[in-house]
Amino acid sequence: MTDLNTQTSFTPDNLFAGHEIPVLVKGVTLEAGQGELKRGTVLGKVTATGKYKAVNSANEDGSEVADCILADDVDTTAGDVTAVAYKTGHFNRKALVFGGDDTADTHEQTLRMLGILLSENVKP
Repeated sequence: MTDLNTQTSFTPDNLFAGHEIPVLVKGVTLEAGQGELKRGTVLGKVTATGKYKAVNSANEDGSEVADCILADDVDTTAGDVTAVAYKTGHFNRKALVFGGDDTADTHEQTLRMLGILLSENVKP
């Protein structure tokens, strides 16, 4: 039986910048061999396989185009992993993770067309 009087702590990670845009999710398969991907990693979809990896504008396999944002930390070292990704929402641009030398500026226009708005959170 769960003790309803027991409280757990929650430390916000500042990934979300607001709730004006509905947060919708989808399941994705992360390509093996990327190591640990952090919550907030912007993902691109490999055209040939349909699998996702960290977006990197230097890639030429489809994953150079931003598609969604990883919802949880995931380790892909041992193989492909099924994960949850955000396909819409309002996110803190400074909390996002990109592959290569990419930044939020690199992918902001594409993300906006997908329904992902980026802003900069003010720290409390």
